[in-house]
Amino acid sequence: MFHAEFKGKVSLVTGAASGIGNAVARELAAHGSAVVVGDIDAGAADRAASAIREVGGQAVGLRVDVSSRGEVEAAFARVEADLGPVDVLVNNAGISIDRGVRGVTDEEWQRTIAVNQTGVFLCSQAAARSMIPRKTGRIINIASRAWLGWFGQVAYASSKGGVVSATRSLAIELARHGITVNCLAPGLIDTPLVRSEPPEVLERLLRAQPMGTLGEPEDVANAARFLASDRARAVTGQLLYVCGGKSLYAQPAMA
Repeated sequence: MFHAEFKGKVSLVTGAASGIGNAVARELAAHGSAVVVGDIDAGAADRAASAIREVGGQAVGLRVDVSSRGEVEAAFARVEADLGPVDVLVNNAGISIDRGVRGVTDEEWQRTIAVNQTGVFLCSQAAARSMIPRKTGRIINIASRAWLGWFGQVAYASSKGGVVSATRSLAIELARHGITVNCLAPGLIDTPLVRSEPPEVLERLLRAQPMGTLGEPEDVANAARFLASDRARAVTGQLLYVCGGKSLYAQPAMA
């Protein structure tokens, strides 16, 4: 069943061909928004958008490499020309490098920062330029519980820490324009990325999880829908964990 909560709104979700981004795109579409499924994989973006249309939603696929200023600016221009200006931006696109500090290469470090951190900046900048004159807008950044630090994630955690800081700075700057900026920090979520971990790694991660289970992409999507809605009009600059308690503490591996 589709609802009209976001009727007339245009939402752009990056990294939305699968996983958390796809769940967010489907949730916003299910509540009336026209959704742009942005992803670096054009074919996957088109297939994800088609799946939303098949169940009655309004969606289009769009290839965009969020680390490229040219591609980001072209994407926003195309969305505005075809659907209208972006009302809700969900910065979800990201990559993960699970490697200890002695093994991280310059290329891995730079690519992680480029996608996870610079991508948020470029997309938020493009969105802000459109939202400020209209005095309205929602920007939702997807960080990670890992920004607090974890083994083998110096590149990933650093990039996500930058996302948290950017969220706070953007919220301060854009508040007077009626734009809210918030951040979600998922923990272990049942996505293709997590499922690609070797079984022994996933088992170890689950042992360190207070609730002992994987979250679902829909858990994050529900939080994103709230932050995108008018119900969250007084919420900005905030970090909301969707992590099964892992932000509080991690269970000893032998527990």
